[in-house]
Amino acid sequence: MAITDDLRKTFSDPKPLYFAAGTAELAVEQARKVPGLIEQIRAEAPGRIDAVRNSDPKAVQEKVAGQAKEAQATVQAKVTEVIGSFDTDLRKLGETAQDLALRGVGVAAEYAVRARETYEKVAERGEQSVRAWRGEAAEEITEIAVAVEPEPAAKAEPAAKAEPAVEAKPAAKKPAQRKQAAKKTTPPAAE
Repeated sequence: MAITDDLRKTFSDPKPLYFAAGTAELAVEQARKVPGLIEQIRAEAPGRIDAVRNSDPKAVQEKVAGQAKEAQATVQAKVTEVIGSFDTDLRKLGETAQDLALRGVGVAAEYAVRARETYEKVAERGEQSVRAWRGEAAEEITEIAVAVEPEPAAKAEPAAKAEPAVEAKPAAKKPAQRKQAAKKTTPPAAE
């Protein structure tokens, strides 16, 4: 029974659907920004192309070479620092490994919490989106109904008048049926 209850709970939970709706809404929101970004790139492209055309290749090469030398020196210094800081004591290395493992578990737990919070936020946004979509659909249906049918206040008056007429009609039908039955019997007697 526990498996059945778990499955029932899983399939009746609307949160994944809300998450999908929230994700879709976020995607549409980001897609709406694309035309503006394209226009910005179109506006900036000629200036950037001219800057590249007008730059001196030797100056660019010297600048890149200088940056590469700085990066190499920085990396060398860091490697030397790390190698120099290694402790040959195995116990110290074991403690460091345990510390790193615990930090890794802590970081993983933190990321799991953040992922869950993000999931909850997107699902909440999706739920609001679905409610908005349903509300918009209801408004559209209401507008169509108003266009097709007159307003309820104007409709209530004829309905009130129609009700007594409906009650009078069944009473009128019963005598009419009796008369028809009487007429049917009368013509054969006349023949």
